Amino acid sequence: MIDIPADTAALIFDCDGTLVDTLPLYLKAWQAALQEVGGLDVEAAWFAGRGGYAEQMLLAAVEKSFGVTLDRPAIISATRRRVRETIEGLRCNVPVITVVREWAGRLPLAVASSGSREVVEASLAAIGLLDVFSAIVTIEDVEHPKPAPDIYLLAARKLGVDPRLCVVFEDSHEGLKAARAAGMMAEDVRPCSEFRIAP
Repeated sequence: MIDIPADTAALIFDCDGTLVDTLPLYLKAWQAALQEVGGLDVEAAWFAGRGGYAEQMLLAAVEKSFGVTLDRPAIISATRRRVRETIEGLRCNVPVITVVREWAGRLPLAVASSGSREVVEASLAAIGLLDVFSAIVTIEDVEHPKPAPDIYLLAARKLGVDPRLCVVFEDSHEGLKAARAAGMMAEDVRPCSEFRIAP
């Protein structure tokens, strides 16, 4: 059970790995796109610990690890397309979704994700929650990705609330660091992860 402080003005949720388990979809999509566009075979183990990376951060790490220069736009486009094509298999993080449903209509809710808008909105639509959030902020909306605080500060601004009165739900080191740098309270959802199909 997650307690929400009494003075909380808004709740802000990461998407991938927090609301929904897109990480397995992204893993297969990245592997396929890197093979198809870049001619690279990247083992699943390489991606371990990089689940919170924004697209450009991940590709920079691939280039450094494998000593290559990639066609980043083409790989990103192929990856997003493959994730969208498999979105029907998406699973929810039930404890976090329960918080969303409990507080919808009682507090302003936002999503602040390092993912692309097309995938984030498709993910939320797939689990029937797209219309629940008053603001959706994605990697296209900010100059600096997590762990910079930009994405969370923009979400608070769009909701019209003081960042210090926001509670953030996150599943990555980068995201938690970003939320705290924004002056927000941060809940690490990893201990309560229970991915399964939402009822």
